[in-house]
Amino acid sequence: MGDVRRIDLGYFVRPAEEAGAPHPRVEPVYGYLVRRPEGLLLFDTGMGTHPDVDAHYRPTRRPVEEALRRAGVGTADVTMVVNCHLHFDHCGGNPLFTGRPILVQASELATARKTTDYTLPELVDFAGAHYLEINGETELWPGVWVIPTPGHTDGHQSVAVRRADGTVVLAGQARDDATSYGRDLLAHQSGHDIPYPKWVERLVELDPRAIVFAHDAAVWMPGERKD
Repeated sequence: MGDVRRIDLGYFVRPAEEAGAPHPRVEPVYGYLVRRPEGLLLFDTGMGTHPDVDAHYRPTRRPVEEALRRAGVGTADVTMVVNCHLHFDHCGGNPLFTGRPILVQASELATARKTTDYTLPELVDFAGAHYLEINGETELWPGVWVIPTPGHTDGHQSVAVRRADGTVVLAGQARDDATSYGRDLLAHQSGHDIPYPKWVERLVELDPRAIVFAHDAAVWMPGERKD
């Protein structure tokens, strides 16, 4: 996808009771690099570590330093970090980016700081943490938007990147997988009284050519376009 590159940050095992399935489910953890004239944006930084977390999710981590190195860059090259939300599996590498702006919804940061068992506190308030708190949608750089996509958490956000060949949306965990988003879109298009997240309408306005996710290797792409 040219100036948008997926990086592999490992995987974990979601217990059956969380997966809503009769057996556990192995899920990947992906971050994304966005290279623009203004700098290099890193969307999510992988999994933090804690004995209780490790026992519960059995993670296999790829350190963000290694993932970036495979992409031909280093931590020093990253201009800005955007976390879709602040659960342990999305902000685990944040402490490596001291002094760099970390963009979060203000409501997400407040929840992470005040809610017990929401995340690993040391991943949020570490020495040198520099947050840029936003409220709602903002155009971060020309053609790069941060868009609220609440649901998984109230302060969840995604990033849309306008390119010459169409817009790519980094959806994080707005939905667990591309199929779930596809169902939301069909509910929106159907005209039936079937609920779907309000933010789907904003993504439709962007007319994306691709939507990618934090825990799914599949990419949502539009079907045949009508004249």
